[in-house]
Amino acid sequence: MENLLTIWEFVKEWYWIPLTLLNTTAFITILIENGKPEKTIAWLMVIVFIPLGGVLLYYFFGQKFKKEKYFKRLDSRYKNRFEERWSDLAPFISNEIKLTETYDNHLNDVFEYLVHTKTSIPTSNNQAALLTNGEEKFAVLLADLQQAKHHIHLEYYIFEEDQIGKQILDILVDKAQQGIEVRVIIDDFGSTDLAKKQNFYQQLGLQLEVFLPVRFSSLANSNYRNHRKIIVIDGVIGYVGGINISDKYINPNKFNLYWRDTAIRIQGDATKMLQAQFWLHWQSISEKSFALNDNYLPKVQTVFEKKLPVTFAFSSPGDTPPYVMEAMILSILAAQKSIQLCTPYFIPTESFKTALLVAVSKGVQVSLMLPSKSDSAIVQAASLSFLKPFLNRGMKVYLYEKGFIHAKTICIDGLLSYVGTTNLDARSFLINFELSAVVLDKTIAEQLTQQFEKDILGSTLFTAEIWKNEKWYYKAFASICRLLSPLL
Repeated sequence: MENLLTIWEFVKEWYWIPLTLLNTTAFITILIENGKPEKTIAWLMVIVFIPLGGVLLYYFFGQKFKKEKYFKRLDSRYKNRFEERWSDLAPFISNEIKLTETYDNHLNDVFEYLVHTKTSIPTSNNQAALLTNGEEKFAVLLADLQQAKHHIHLEYYIFEEDQIGKQILDILVDKAQQGIEVRVIIDDFGSTDLAKKQNFYQQLGLQLEVFLPVRFSSLANSNYRNHRKIIVIDGVIGYVGGINISDKYINPNKFNLYWRDTAIRIQGDATKMLQAQFWLHWQSISEKSFALNDNYLPKVQTVFEKKLPVTFAFSSPGDTPPYVMEAMILSILAAQKSIQLCTPYFIPTESFKTALLVAVSKGVQVSLMLPSKSDSAIVQAASLSFLKPFLNRGMKVYLYEKGFIHAKTICIDGLLSYVGTTNLDARSFLINFELSAVVLDKTIAEQLTQQFEKDILGSTLFTAEIWKNEKWYYKAFASICRLLSPLL
């Protein structure tokens, strides 16, 4: 007992020495990394204000781990495979780009940007349907899954074993036992419970893989999340959007929370790009590889009467530059009349913020919709703290009160639409694996606009005056959250 007291007295008197060494080492490491100044300052603040906890957080979640190099190699493999066939595809790409110009050439630059960066190929032999909320999406999806003939590929951030999750799993198991190839990628952080039953479902015939498993020895992996929601059926039908596989996305639900979300179902050549991205992730995590041949990239038998230009913007931790963010910025700066943005989280990077401010200042009508109550008080406060300069310039901000708005959409000039998994925050732009479908079509854009106007009826207008009259301590809290926004 006396020895323990002696040790305790020694620790009380000299604890500052190892703590100082840890803090100093962390400071030096952060500065040597030469990261973005705002992120560097944010981590230094965390370490200063939470001396021991801040250091631990940084070493587990803040460093540039080897995974980033791995992601860069992954992206290189993807681009190298594209480049192998780029010259063969050049006439096709040129023709597809010309088709986008027949709509309104002030918005087709994003298609050329994604081609020049060798990120995605535009296609026009497509048809698409917007799906609002889970109740609309799942009704169509279940029917499509039942009709699958060769393969089903799913890649999801959240896949829960609740009522809708079990319905889908039952179909997948049944299809796998019929001899149809079923491959599923789930994110370990978002689909923890299903990940624990990986072996169980593998024994039932599903090829189920867990993306970046989070263990104590690899806690840093939890900072890199696969936030994508992709479904590819027989290589000709694809789904993307914000709707995960969970009962809470279906209205009404047991949570008594109305969930507003958006997805898009695409049929046609554009699905090949989704297939290529799924294949890339599958090759990186599974020992059971498959060749990306004509069985998975089949010729679309239907020639759709109406041309529908579609491409995709993808992002991952290995991307330099961040393609989704840059594609969106390019489109925002090209806008001439209107921009409608919908996102659950609004923590813009400086470049994205500047693009929006420039658009507002040149007379474009910019409207932003956010949830009135977020699922994260810290993120909500940080989001509100960014709004003042936009409000002062004339941007309209609506806070959705009917429920929780989780849709990630942008509509520009009633012509160009973004529908995907990308939130308008630094995490989606720079850290997560994300994607957004880019569609140049008046009908889809009109549907998005009509939904936005409908959502306004369930929202309140947020003004500079409202923010000015907010309680001082909440604004102080929001300011602190904003300083930490590079880490959120």
